[in-house]
Amino acid sequence: MAAESSRIAGPDGLRADARRNRRRILAAVRAVFAEHGIDAPMATVARRAGVGVATLYRRFPTRDALVRAAYAEQMATCGQALTDALADPDPWRGFRRLVETVCELQREERGFPAAFLAAFPDGTRADAAVRERAERDFAVLVRRAQAAGALRADFHPTDLAVALLAHCGLVGALPDDRAASRRLVAYLLQSFRAEAAGEPLPPPGAVSLSSLPTAVGGSPGGRT
Repeated sequence: MAAESSRIAGPDGLRADARRNRRRILAAVRAVFAEHGIDAPMATVARRAGVGVATLYRRFPTRDALVRAAYAEQMATCGQALTDALADPDPWRGFRRLVETVCELQREERGFPAAFLAAFPDGTRADAAVRERAERDFAVLVRRAQAAGALRADFHPTDLAVALLAHCGLVGALPDDRAASRRLVAYLLQSFRAEAAGEPLPPPGAVSLSSLPTAVGGSPGGRT
């Protein structure tokens, strides 16, 4: 009976055994990325999941498809957090909650920062449109918070990438210290407040959300 039930496809079109394999692979992906970065070899993921490389590629033909599936829930949470931030009548509150949400996801899933910063890495036209919309929406949120007198006037949207890098470094060094994570996020948010502005900041650097995947999530050359 068990063998027969494993051959019955569910609402998603997958049989029970295929669904179990998928869950095992995605759990392995998140564990491997947390340990070795987003550029960890696919063979390492397959070994951790207990499946062959051919099986892995049959389920997920590209690394990008694997990254999307592994962090689909976290990506959706970030997208909803940005939507909620824009809808909040208090732009500073929306900004603060967005930063807190993304940093909490960084802490919970150490492989997620690279996936988040890579955004949609295969570069399709649809993906580019989604990335551009997210960047525009965040820029709108920044302008609203500045116009409300809550966010310092010299905050630049790319400063979010700098903050995420700083938090990522702390999480990498102290993965189990939630208190330290929350304290750093609080320090960062306080430094972003308009009343914290003192002397003007230096100009923003070349860092951006789209240029950070390797710096945050692994070493180049491991993509096999």
